[in-house]
Amino acid sequence: MTEPGRSLSESVTAVTQSPSWLVRGALGVALVVLFVALEWLSSLHEFMSVPITPWNPGLGVVFAFMLLSGPVYCLALFIGVIIAETLVVGTTLQWPLIIAIAAIIALVYGVAAAVTRLVLQLDAGLYHLRDLFVLLAVAVTAALLTSALVALLLLIDDRIALDNILTASTPLLVGDIIGIAVITPLILRLVMLSQGRASLSGYSRPFAVEVILFVGFVCGALWVILGGEGGSGLKYFYLLFVPVVLAAVRDGFDGACVALAVTQFALVGLMHYFGYDAQTFTEMQTLMLVLTGTGLVVGAVVSERQNAAHRMQIAEQRLREKEAEADQAARFSLVSGMAAALAHELNQPMTAARALARSVQHLLEGNAPDLPRANSNITNVIAQIDHASGVMRRMRDFLRRGRPHVSTFDVSEMLHDTVALARPDANARGIDLIILPGEKLPLAHGDRIQLQQVVLNLVKNAMEALTEAKRKDGQIQLAASEASAPSRIEISVSDNGPGVTPELAKSLFEPLTTSKHEGLGLGLSISQTIVESHGGRIWLQSGEPGQTEFRFSLPLEVAHDPQ
Repeated sequence: MTEPGRSLSESVTAVTQSPSWLVRGALGVALVVLFVALEWLSSLHEFMSVPITPWNPGLGVVFAFMLLSGPVYCLALFIGVIIAETLVVGTTLQWPLIIAIAAIIALVYGVAAAVTRLVLQLDAGLYHLRDLFVLLAVAVTAALLTSALVALLLLIDDRIALDNILTASTPLLVGDIIGIAVITPLILRLVMLSQGRASLSGYSRPFAVEVILFVGFVCGALWVILGGEGGSGLKYFYLLFVPVVLAAVRDGFDGACVALAVTQFALVGLMHYFGYDAQTFTEMQTLMLVLTGTGLVVGAVVSERQNAAHRMQIAEQRLREKEAEADQAARFSLVSGMAAALAHELNQPMTAARALARSVQHLLEGNAPDLPRANSNITNVIAQIDHASGVMRRMRDFLRRGRPHVSTFDVSEMLHDTVALARPDANARGIDLIILPGEKLPLAHGDRIQLQQVVLNLVKNAMEALTEAKRKDGQIQLAASEASAPSRIEISVSDNGPGVTPELAKSLFEPLTTSKHEGLGLGLSISQTIVESHGGRIWLQSGEPGQTEFRFSLPLEVAHDPQ
């Protein structure tokens, strides 16, 4: 029951993980009632003094809660077996024998749950194929041990003969295994869903239609399988693999659990309807066990791949965010290195505008105002302010935050904007920065600011190399041209600096590689990432002294948007 103001998931969590013995006792009573009811529904009966059912869903439910909350609930299993033996089966066995059978079943599965939790470290969410194999292996081992001990007990009590041990214990073995294999994973996944450790976000499509089609196909297949005379339809059992495997492939492990539960309930119900005997029940359940193993393994593999793909998407998203942060930091680093020169570039027009404005003021205050000259000076004031505004706009565009903005842009215009940002620093260093005239280029496609960052980074590296070399005739040339096969635009930045040594050239684009005393060595690495995200490549065309040249290419065909 859900407490007022408490969600179902919180209630389930509180019950399964509560340290209160009162709450645990209430859950134990509920498990006893559920176990007995499921034993009755699954037609518990005696076969050669052994309590058997076609399958044992009650055991699957109790074993799931043993895995979730501890083997203490083996006491519920012990009481449930005794009640089922006396009330449901109406056994003729003596009380000591009934208690001994119940004790064997409870102790074996209790120990199995403890080993699974503490030694094998099972993740109850069954998120990995390894956890499924652990659960199935434990179920088979515990069922083998239980059936062997119960058969041995009945043999000692002369209830069965030695020759009949296998015949008597096989139905109990198969029933217990399939009960755990079908029901325990389903219960564990439902609890995980209620606790928020799993979600149904992938089931937004018309799920009800698929369920109706699935149930209809399963019932039709079972009717063909079970409707034949004398079990002749068993040869069509493979039909059940189709819906179960499809559900597992489409909806992963959860889909396989639901599909197997629906198939198992329908199978048992129709077998009772057609009046099949215990031997046929056991044969059918053995086939069902194969189907269960297949469906669960396929579902686990699909879920594991889906989870891996989801984790990869998250990792890629985080990587893109970190790359964007690195790009942003690199742009600030580039501009901060030129801050003094840019401040000077802004101060010049503002100083000129102030002088021109004061001149206009004097012209207008005179006895004979010189209006044409004042008008000319005001025009110059506007031009100086526009120049300062242009510098600020380029800086703002270059430093703007946000996701990459992909568009078509003019490469020549992008180069001129880059030179406008870098020229004040170049002038301060006494370096000639020029753009070589070229042919008319087609529009490029990509993030203009990111590509401008690449050019500015190459220009800044060239300026620093020329400064360290103390060249008086330092010159940096920018050029752009169209190339073919494949169709692309190539942009080059060359200088007459000291060049790049062959040793440095080998690792030039690797992170943390630099020849400068100050610097992180990330500029070329980030530039390479940007260019490659646009489908192009960047390389050192020449490292010779006096002829250093870097180039990068941009494909003219739009392959994909850079992220």
